[in-house]
Amino acid sequence: MDLTTLAKALAIGIGSIGPALAIGKIGSKAMEAIGRNPEAAGKVLVPMLLAAAFAEAIAIYALVIAFSIK
Repeated sequence: MDLTTLAKALAIGIGSIGPALAIGKIGSKAMEAIGRNPEAAGKVLVPMLLAAAFAEAIAIYALVIAFSIK
């Protein structure tokens, strides 16, 4: 195994840890908010989806970096 393969694996592996934790926390807090106030589910859904999309974008950046390593 050469060093570029290791660098690619580390880039995507480490780069996906943060977004995974962020999406877990976003979902947890959204479910907590809906559990406390079920009528607010419509108001919570859109910001939750936007935050999850921004967290996923960071994982995509890590994937792009992993592909760009030569």
